[in-house]
Amino acid sequence: MPDFVEFASPSYGLLLLLLLLARGMDVLSTRIATPNLVLEGNPIAKRLGWKWGIVVNLGICLVLAFWPMPAIVISTTSVLVAARNFQSAWLMRSMGEQLYRDWHVARVQETSATLFLFCLFAQTLLTAGVGAAIVYFGVRGSDPSQVLLAIGIGIIAYAGAVLFLTLLAL
Repeated sequence: MPDFVEFASPSYGLLLLLLLLARGMDVLSTRIATPNLVLEGNPIAKRLGWKWGIVVNLGICLVLAFWPMPAIVISTTSVLVAARNFQSAWLMRSMGEQLYRDWHVARVQETSATLFLFCLFAQTLLTAGVGAAIVYFGVRGSDPSQVLLAIGIGIIAYAGAVLFLTLLAL
């Protein structure tokens, strides 16, 4: 993978499209979940608001599309953040931002700090473990393409299982 791509080259266009799609999904999922940014966790995004946030994101996409590695890292992170936002956006929207915030704070306060922190660390470590496996096998694996393919299929299977089991539960 090159360290830098030329402006208006096919690689630049592809990376720009990837970034615009990924950042766009993050913005869309945030807009659906918290139209007034009451629940926005990023203090910079909250301070910028929608108008300036979109302008800044567009500028970031235009600049990062020159560098493949950061562009892919930011795109991956953005898509995962958007997926997490979409997971609860319907509940946030149906309850209202402030009511959801108050309800969530109450649930956290009613839970032991040990249980909450254990679940938080378990979630993040399991997610980071998948990333670590991809990095390890991408760099050191004996047949990295097969291992990365298997991990990718596993992630797709997970998404399918979530969809199927959630629809089944309805």
